[in-house]
Amino acid sequence: MSNNLFSEPIWLFPFDGMEVGDSFFIPTLKSAEAIYSAVEASKKHNLRVKAFAAMKDGIMGIRVWRVN
Repeated sequence: MSNNLFSEPIWLFPFDGMEVGDSFFIPTLKSAEAIYSAVEASKKHNLRVKAFAAMKDGIMGIRVWRVN
């Protein structure tokens, strides 16, 4: 069993109930992977999103906005 202190949690995206203009922040050091995952997951919900690397309270992550 591997004990990786830097492993990422499974990303869960709160698309249910989001209105156009709503956003959420996910802390991560793997912003490119998280952005790709968020965009692909949004397609399964028939949503369009914009996702960017961002910082919140000094923590690196991504911010995802619903755009349609």
